[in-house]
Amino acid sequence: MKKIDVNQLATYFAQVPFQIEGIYRYAKEPGVPYASMTDQVPGFIFPIKGKTQFSFNQVSYVFQPGKVIHGGAYMDLTHTKFDDVDFEYILVLYQIFDNNTTTYPFSSEHFELIVGQSPRLQQLIIKLWQAYNEPGGISMFQTEMLFRDVLNEVFLSAMQQKSEDTYQVFLAATTYIHNYYVEPIPIATLAAQNGVNRNRLTYVFKRHAGMGPAEYILRYRLNRGKEMLLTSPLPIQQIAHEIGFSDPFYFSRTFKKYYGIAPSSYRERVVYSV
Repeated sequence: MKKIDVNQLATYFAQVPFQIEGIYRYAKEPGVPYASMTDQVPGFIFPIKGKTQFSFNQVSYVFQPGKVIHGGAYMDLTHTKFDDVDFEYILVLYQIFDNNTTTYPFSSEHFELIVGQSPRLQQLIIKLWQAYNEPGGISMFQTEMLFRDVLNEVFLSAMQQKSEDTYQVFLAATTYIHNYYVEPIPIATLAAQNGVNRNRLTYVFKRHAGMGPAEYILRYRLNRGKEMLLTSPLPIQQIAHEIGFSDPFYFSRTFKKYYGIAPSSYRERVVYSV
């Protein structure tokens, strides 16, 4: 996987003329085939939620929030789905108007940028999508300007991630949490596994998730419990143990604190309203 110099990339887009060719929003749709080749123009992919995998010329990239992926024109394309995982992303196709063949051809390459969890970038991407789908010349102008704002945010976020190198720690820690949330996860142990102290781990989580690691673990368990209440016939006491709560009463109190409703009432309300 090629490493990209973000400063060179920003310089490239500052110097060459370009314009948007199309903006498309994709989500998981069972039975819908995917193209075997990229478009005739390059594009940036902005993952919105979930996870899926595409390969450009046999080089694989996992699409998930926190990354921006670039694909060149006319590249071989293959898609690999993760079972039972939904995904959604926005593709922005653009065209370069540059006759200078000595310019480093970023637009003809595939690469990814680690940008972290940037709420501003997500907001700009949605605004870009909305502007593109509005009729009229003003919307066309806004779309072009917003795309430049998006690229600016991408470059700034990527530089920040590169300088601090915190995203890989966050990714490793959250992957562990997602795999072992049923078991006790001491924060000190999680920090040691990732080669940082407890204070640094807390900083990393607050930067990328907006909360500390203990809060992240708790919310992840609660979300899994919420899903199981709707998809599993298990009693609430057993669900609590399945998601890492040793005390089912604590699970019920915490669930009500965060969602404003007891687990049993939530299950009855949602199931019987369908």
